[in-house]
Amino acid sequence: MNRFEVLQSLLKEVKYFKLVCGAGNENAEEVKKLTVVYALAGAKGFDVSANPEVVKACMEGIDIAINKAPQFGTEIKTRPFITVSIGMKGDHHVRKANINKDTCISCKSCIKVCPSKAIPDELVVIKDSCIGCGVCETVCPVNGTISFYHNARELNEILPLCKSAGAENFELHAAVANDEHILKEWELINKVNPDNFNSMCLDRLNLSDFALEQRIRKAKEIAGDKLIVQADGYPMSGGKDDFNTTLQAVAIADVINKRFNKSVDKRTKQVSYLENTEVNILLSGGTNSLTGILANQSDVKFQGVSLGTYARKIVDEYITHDDFVENDKLIDKALEIAKELVVKNIGEVND
Repeated sequence: MNRFEVLQSLLKEVKYFKLVCGAGNENAEEVKKLTVVYALAGAKGFDVSANPEVVKACMEGIDIAINKAPQFGTEIKTRPFITVSIGMKGDHHVRKANINKDTCISCKSCIKVCPSKAIPDELVVIKDSCIGCGVCETVCPVNGTISFYHNARELNEILPLCKSAGAENFELHAAVANDEHILKEWELINKVNPDNFNSMCLDRLNLSDFALEQRIRKAKEIAGDKLIVQADGYPMSGGKDDFNTTLQAVAIADVINKRFNKSVDKRTKQVSYLENTEVNILLSGGTNSLTGILANQSDVKFQGVSLGTYARKIVDEYITHDDFVENDKLIDKALEIAKELVVKNIGEVND
């Protein structure tokens, strides 16, 4: 099978677990460490920023995991896929925080809540680590002290570089209202990468259910059977491990299924899933260890899951060690936690 067919098979079998390293996370060393752990745990996808050096770090992490796999009683037969995320201006996934030192009162509330440790005691945001989640702004007591700017990328220049570095898929974060501009970017992505899957990350912050449906239809006209929709229920909110946190991820997938992957028998009025899935769905946004469980209990079909904040948090105490990649004891401890998360969402991954 070619690589498109391999990923197509993973989606059909619901064996595609994607670890989101962070669209705005340009800490290459952290990405490498996360990749080692989750590749060993069974992840078949890694989502990284549009930065060739970060893509290379992810590639290195995959190579390390493949070489180390026998030591941990496993074998990685299917090389994981690397997805590069690109964001539209106005999308929270690719923005960066900035702290106004003139109005900052140094309460350091932002330091305590930053999930990526991007704000040190000096209160100057570390650009490479900031993921644009906005939690710092929420707790800041001085209105306007924390602002955000768009981490712009020239797609026609950066995408080929990322592809040459090892990326096989691209994802457009399109949580903005402007269809026309989004579709131009989407056309460019599919032109650069015509032979494998590309995904569009969509939520309902700016879109009604009808507008969501129309955007997916337009995206599918361009990408055809190579479209994946990342259904972003509650973007960048996966810190807690409960059903309520992941509820919206399942809910948006349900909306998409009803419009694309289900049909109504006119005679019996019974609603059932189509034999062949029209739109592949990745559950995202608030995803945690209960996401797959809730979706299955609710009879909401999906083809894969994307986990970011929660998946990174549960292994953080281990990967922050400088010698993590060389320390098999630390890897083993992180692997036990990561593998349990993978299995809870998509079951055992044997290759």
